[in-house]
Amino acid sequence: MNLASWLMTATVPAAQALLAELTPQQIALLAVIVLGGIVLFTALVIVAKFGGLWIRAYVSNAHVSFLDLVAMKLRQVNASTIVDAKVKAMQARVGTDPETGITTRRLETHFLAGGDVPRVIDAIIAAQRADIDLDFDRASAIDLAGRDVLDAVRTSVYPKVIDCPDATKGSKTTLSAVARNGVELKIRARVTVRTNLAQLIGGATEDTIIARVGEGIITSIGSAEDHLVVMENPDRISKAVLQRGLDAHTAFEIVSIDIADIDVGENIGARLQADQAEADMRKAQALAEQRRANAIALEQEMRAKVAENRATVLLAQAEVPLAMGAAFREGNLERTARNGAGP
Repeated sequence: MNLASWLMTATVPAAQALLAELTPQQIALLAVIVLGGIVLFTALVIVAKFGGLWIRAYVSNAHVSFLDLVAMKLRQVNASTIVDAKVKAMQARVGTDPETGITTRRLETHFLAGGDVPRVIDAIIAAQRADIDLDFDRASAIDLAGRDVLDAVRTSVYPKVIDCPDATKGSKTTLSAVARNGVELKIRARVTVRTNLAQLIGGATEDTIIARVGEGIITSIGSAEDHLVVMENPDRISKAVLQRGLDAHTAFEIVSIDIADIDVGENIGARLQADQAEADMRKAQALAEQRRANAIALEQEMRAKVAENRATVLLAQAEVPLAMGAAFREGNLERTARNGAGP
């Protein structure tokens, strides 16, 4: 017999004997003591687990109760993340409105929806410091839409530069455009943009900005009479492109468009004219060859007709002796000669 079995056999009869000696009042008191011990032990466990978080929230005036912490545990919410976010918000004095501000329930809801609670709080604090209107509802909506809300706020404060075209997303490093005189220009532009928080949800991304700016630059150069005008005043292209309102329905606001580099490429117009002249020459040669072939065919046809007419004459000449022989045989030739001699 092992130790556990011995303790069970030794303890159970002793407990039964002890309970038999106790009065009902003593049994009730013992049950209360045991129940109180269990409650006290549970309370100590809860205090040991959530005491630090509760004290941190209390001294920061974050208003997170023990019941809220226990409920977070039951809902599988990271209580430390929620408390830290609310403490940070309270210390920065953002979202203090009890109706529209940053409440514990809203933080839990955003966490359960898969949002990044600390990043949303950091974005709201950064927006407040930059005097940008950004409340918790909009920030959480931007975060749940898959956009980096903190990066969007930073871009609103510090505009970023986008290369056009973006060499990291394709093989082209320059834009190719042709002026009216046929000269090709290779241009590389830089677009300075700032995030438009009001249109960040549902707005077009950087790729749309790059495509629109590239299209505007090509159109502006294509409408120029001479490539030298473009090279002398590249800011005319920037102004013309900015006036098109290319940032409409996008998540960005275009601050400026700067032409970083201009290179002269091929004379596309001259090459096209040379290709056209060569094509015209080949066409003329083909037409001349066709006319020569037609003339040769007509000559051969005439020669064949001459030969045919000669054959017809020869056939006619061959009929004369036959006719004369037939006349001799029939006596028609003598009668004709006598009649022709006269009386």
